[in-house]
Amino acid sequence: MNGHSPTGDCLPSAVSVLAVCAHPDDESFGLGAALSSWAAEGTRISVLCFTHGEASSLGTASGDLHRIRERELASAAAELGVGSFGLLGHPDGRLCEEPIEELSAELRRAVEQAAANLLLVFDEGGITGHTDHVRATEVAVAVAREAGIPVLGWVLPEAVAAQLNDELGTTFVGRRRQEIDLVVDVDRARQLRAIRCHASQAGENPVLWRRLELQRNQEAFRWLGR
Repeated sequence: MNGHSPTGDCLPSAVSVLAVCAHPDDESFGLGAALSSWAAEGTRISVLCFTHGEASSLGTASGDLHRIRERELASAAAELGVGSFGLLGHPDGRLCEEPIEELSAELRRAVEQAAANLLLVFDEGGITGHTDHVRATEVAVAVAREAGIPVLGWVLPEAVAAQLNDELGTTFVGRRRQEIDLVVDVDRARQLRAIRCHASQAGENPVLWRRLELQRNQEAFRWLGR
C-alpha cells in the first residue's frame, strides 16, 4: 500500500466522497483542494463535521462562534462544490470523550445518506495531534472497515511539517516519503475562496498561510483502509 510517492498522481476515482471532519474549516483548510478537484470531475461531495468548532481561540471577538462557524461552513461548502453537509453538536475539544458507538452510528447514517464509496479524512495523528482530529479519523476508519469502503488520509510531507514546527513552534506530524501513497498536483483557487469564507479562523492564522505556501500546488495522501 505504501512505498512510493510519485508526483503528478491523480486522486482516486469515486462516485460519492464523504469528508469526515472534527470542525468547520477542516474541510477547507485541509481537504479543500481535494474536494474541489473531485467536485470539478462530477463526483458527489458530502461533509460531516462532528463539532461546531465553538472552542476555538480565534475569532472570539466576532460573536457566537457556534453560529458564526455554521454560517461559514455553509458558504465554504458552496465554494468547494459540496452538495450536502452535516454539522453535529458534539463538544469542541472533547470529541475523544464522546462514546465511540454514538459517533459511529452518526457516521454510518451519513455514509448511507451520501451513498459514499470513499471517505476522506485527516491522517492518523490528526496532522497537528489535535485529539478531535484523531478521534474523527479513528471513527471513520472503523466505520469504513465495517462498510467495506476505502479511506484516504490527507497527510503532510515530513519536510513541510518539520519546517512549520521549526519556524512557528507547531506540532505538525509529517510522513516520510515511503509512507505516502499519492502526491497530487492541485489548483487551489476554489480552496482559497472557501478558506476566506471561514473569516473568523483564517484572518489571524499565520500557520495556515505558511503551510499552504510550503505545500505549493501539491497535496499528499496515504491509504488508511482499502
